[in-house]
Amino acid sequence: MGGAMSATSVEGLIGLDETVDEVLAAYDLGPAPKATLLHISENITYRVDDFAGGRRWALRLHRPGYHSLAEIHGELAWVSALRGDGVVRTPPVVPTRTGASVATATARPQGTPSDGAGGGAGGGAGGGGDADGGAERHAVLFEWVDGRSPEALEPAALRGAFTQLGDITARLHRHARSWARPPSFARFAWTWESTLGPAARWGSWTSGLHTALGEAVVIGADAAAGVDDPGSRGAAVLGSRGAAAREAVELLGRAATVAEGRLSAFGRGPDRFGLIHADMRMANLLVPDGAGTIAAAGAAKADEVCVIDFDDCGFGWYLWDLAASLSFIEHLDSAGDLVAAWLAAYQRRLPLTAADVAMIPTFVLLRRLLLVAWLGTHPHSDAVPSIPAYARESCDLAEAYLTGRLLAG
Repeated sequence: MGGAMSATSVEGLIGLDETVDEVLAAYDLGPAPKATLLHISENITYRVDDFAGGRRWALRLHRPGYHSLAEIHGELAWVSALRGDGVVRTPPVVPTRTGASVATATARPQGTPSDGAGGGAGGGAGGGGDADGGAERHAVLFEWVDGRSPEALEPAALRGAFTQLGDITARLHRHARSWARPPSFARFAWTWESTLGPAARWGSWTSGLHTALGEAVVIGADAAAGVDDPGSRGAAVLGSRGAAAREAVELLGRAATVAEGRLSAFGRGPDRFGLIHADMRMANLLVPDGAGTIAAAGAAKADEVCVIDFDDCGFGWYLWDLAASLSFIEHLDSAGDLVAAWLAAYQRRLPLTAADVAMIPTFVLLRRLLLVAWLGTHPHSDAVPSIPAYARESCDLAEAYLTGRLLAG
């Protein structure tokens, strides 16, 4: 999932200049390509300019260990097929000098000499490190797509955007169901285990909740040591925050248990579970520059909209993509209307059963808790105005879910 740069995330850039230079050298980008940081999340994205030639690209530098080389190739295969089959616009991949779609460089610790073990950037094998203690970093270069993501200005305009999201998502899903994937195709799966379970990709939602609500580690340490009276007003405040966090964990835990049971009963049949984008937000649509507002974007022709950031794509429940579209705005009073707009557009291309529709609140809750986990590991993200408020609103959503009121209007 994309995210904005923060003060702490910039620390991840230390020592990466050499890696970026090594990656750029693998491509034919002119005599002096310049990389400019755009944002940092699971990956690091740069704008690359060849000022002399008037060319521009987008470079995605992958976080070591987050995706295997095979998984990256799987993503690119689907992105290419979607574009080649005329389903949606996607950014074309720029090959390296040797024709590889993925470049690989060695990310060395700051101060490590550049000579010695480690190969040059090319289409090398994934995983592992080198003798200098560096880790291989994969990178993909995309052609630059002019345009901007639509901006939410008012509820009426937002509804139009969700109509467009529903239509585009249905096209993706219809393609995913019929596409003959390459034999080597590999992507991870968004299941209960990999979202909120023991193998959660974005961390523990309970830890994220404690972080969001400001519980200090010292409270847990005091409790373990049998300290009943910390002896200061500040510690008492922290203690009250800890109590609030524990109450929130209990409430969300009850909701998560209900959701797990419903997901198990719903199952993973081929009509419900398959290849999905998994981050189908407005932020991942690019519309022509003249259609930067949602009202104008809604009038943009379907073939003018470019879908970006397939980094989270994988196997999951199809309606997970609807929940992803509501990311960070699930608590809005208009959420039910947005879902209705999405469904109306989606079902013009792909029908859904009553059982499918009944599961939407469960997917919304699941995605919300996943984002609580994500925000816990990205505490300086500006994805929401206030992370503590987002955590508290998540409790309201959980209560609504447990009482059958989530998305009820």
